[in-house]
Amino acid sequence: MTSLKPQTSNLKLSNHLYPVIMAGGSGTRFWPLSRHLFPKQLLRIGGEHTLIQQTMQRVLGCAPAAKVLISTNAAQADLIRVQLADWKEDLADGFVLEPEGRNTAPAIALAALEAQRRDPEAMMLVVPADHVVTGQRDFEAAVQLACQLAAAGSLVTFGIKPIRPETGYGYIKPNNKVVLGKRGRLRGFSVHKFVEKPNLAKAMQYLKSGNYYWNSGMFIWRAATILEEIRRHQPAIARAMVRIQELQVNQAPKSAIEDLYRAIKPVSIDNGVMERSPKAAVIPVAFKWSDVGSWGSLDEVASSDKAGNVTTGRVVDIESRRSIVYADRRVVATIGLQDMVVVDTPDATLVCPKSRAQDVKKVVDILKQQKAPEHLEHLTVQRPWGSYTVLEEGPGFKVKRVTVNPGGRLSLQMHHQRSEHWVVIAGTARVTRGEEIFDLRVGQSTAIPVKTRHRLENPGRETVHIIEVQNGPYLGEDDIVRFKDDYGRSVKREA
Repeated sequence: MTSLKPQTSNLKLSNHLYPVIMAGGSGTRFWPLSRHLFPKQLLRIGGEHTLIQQTMQRVLGCAPAAKVLISTNAAQADLIRVQLADWKEDLADGFVLEPEGRNTAPAIALAALEAQRRDPEAMMLVVPADHVVTGQRDFEAAVQLACQLAAAGSLVTFGIKPIRPETGYGYIKPNNKVVLGKRGRLRGFSVHKFVEKPNLAKAMQYLKSGNYYWNSGMFIWRAATILEEIRRHQPAIARAMVRIQELQVNQAPKSAIEDLYRAIKPVSIDNGVMERSPKAAVIPVAFKWSDVGSWGSLDEVASSDKAGNVTTGRVVDIESRRSIVYADRRVVATIGLQDMVVVDTPDATLVCPKSRAQDVKKVVDILKQQKAPEHLEHLTVQRPWGSYTVLEEGPGFKVKRVTVNPGGRLSLQMHHQRSEHWVVIAGTARVTRGEEIFDLRVGQSTAIPVKTRHRLENPGRETVHIIEVQNGPYLGEDDIVRFKDDYGRSVKREA
């Protein structure tokens, strides 16, 4: 794999530009490979790096890493930190965490407040973490023109030239008579109107007209401008933001801020602000773009064989055509498929026609209703310090294989409802148990009683592997009280 560090761009942009990566996806559209706690942005799609890594590289052509803000939630922040570890120091204070997803308008308002706190003249480049963009120079040229328009007070979005009559996207029609700015062949226009996801007949009409563009979901504006437009068009969100700022200044309990945020009505930035604002502007762009909306659209960005198949992993295929087959650990054999999707993971398998790939969301909804763990996370869960894999579980017990990377260590923590027993199977583990600190080698074990402070760390150069057996009436991952942590996660204040 090549280095994640991109070359420095020669792009001359405002020193006030702050890229904001929107990274709070729900993980439904690429199930079972994506999960609620492992959404699409963390997958490798259309390249050797994950989507969020590709997005980070892209925005670093426009601004330094220290100015990047990551808008996400606490549940996903750990995995994002792992994937963006090359910029660990620069992003140490760059996470803007939502207590709970309330759609894009409140999330953008939070990020705008943070950008404005850092720089009263801040300008924001807002980009989703899970899109594929091809053409870095064209992207940077569009950003440069957008900065020019945003500095003059516009709320700028990028319009994508349609290549098919897509019914899953919103559309934008520019006002070609009002040119707000230009750069080379690029032009920025006032928006004539936004159009919600159309039916097929309308989408075909828009494609034929040549004057409608897909709404990319990428934006550039001054932080002060978007906050003012939110105050004008979504006053309830604005009032909540003012109150949150007051609570932060007064060092109110975290729970008070979280409760206030959760009470905000979910509103998208498109419906809530852009479609209502006279300041909306659009730049029809030259770069290639895909939101990779489902398994059925994977062949837009991934390479295929002569028969049009996209395959990953240990796939044995005979005479299939235009199909997508993903194998994780097991061999997946397919014969004579046409326009099908097959995705196999250790704990779930999906089989459906490509034309029905959008219905994967319905499967995830059913799993949620059943409270099935398969919608939430994988059997193997990545953490900043390593990973764990659930090997077996039942009433009152759970067995995990835990790996700790060289130099990594878990938080100093305790559990109210479970005890743990650790057996080292590789490497040397350093254990904190109450007031004791000692090393365990292969074949050695220790017990961690309920309500005992403990920590597992790896002081060596070899990855540590342990088998962990949990016992107790409740074994959920939320039964963790952290006292010290190396990765910026919330800790309990000492009395």
